Amino acid sequence: MKMTRSRIPLITTILVLLFFYLPIVVLVINSFNDSAHGSVWDGFTWRWYRALWEDENTKRALVNTLLVGFASMTISTVLGSLGAWALHRYNNSLLQRTHTGVVWFPLMLPEILMGVSLLLFFGAMGSGFGPQVMIFAHTTFCLSYVVMVVSARLQDFDDALLEAAQDLGATWWQTTWKVLLPNLAPGIMAGALLAFTLSVDDFVISFFVKGPGMTTLPVLVEGMIKKSRTPKIINSLSTLMILATFLLLISSQILSGNIFANKRAKKGKV
Repeated sequence: MKMTRSRIPLITTILVLLFFYLPIVVLVINSFNDSAHGSVWDGFTWRWYRALWEDENTKRALVNTLLVGFASMTISTVLGSLGAWALHRYNNSLLQRTHTGVVWFPLMLPEILMGVSLLLFFGAMGSGFGPQVMIFAHTTFCLSYVVMVVSARLQDFDDALLEAAQDLGATWWQTTWKVLLPNLAPGIMAGALLAFTLSVDDFVISFFVKGPGMTTLPVLVEGMIKKSRTPKIINSLSTLMILATFLLLISSQILSGNIFANKRAKKGKV
């Protein structure tokens, strides 16, 4: 007797994909709609992108977002990679187990509590809410994600490679640059990309710690929606952010592929 395969999993998958991606597709289509309202299609146009390019508030918010994103990504990647290595190397002591809990705590803490606590902290310190404050605030939560990603990469790392390199006469710096970092590079790049994406996408913490002239794109979009101002510009801005995200993901995959290809080529020569 021939059994009939159920189509329920396929139908469920299609419905879930539609639920997640159909609103994004509608948003992208409406960014090219000549109509001021998304319910009617009045023809293809680029005028919303031109209006977005001429909007000075959006340009300032973009500069602030990129500044905070790259700065917090750089700091959190360096500190997170070092922290992940320290936790991997010396995870037997009570102090390091406590350190692990402290690092993972921001991942479980609600974001609004982090925003309020950072607001109260910097307010009590009497520091102005400028770019340094926002960079520090974004680094606090991006750091934990970098540690998580690099630690996952370290789970498959063989410590015997470092001992073998040192037995063959390599110094610690040579071992780090030629053995450790090439093996951890995919995890470090993935952590850096995740940190940058989270920083650019963050709204709650940015809303609490933003100061005069430090509006980021998520905060700007929220204000534009609340005031119902130029909704088509929001569609154009969101489309460009989606495109930038895809380009970053593709670039990371290409870089990771090149690293693995170089490793295989070196092994083949050996």
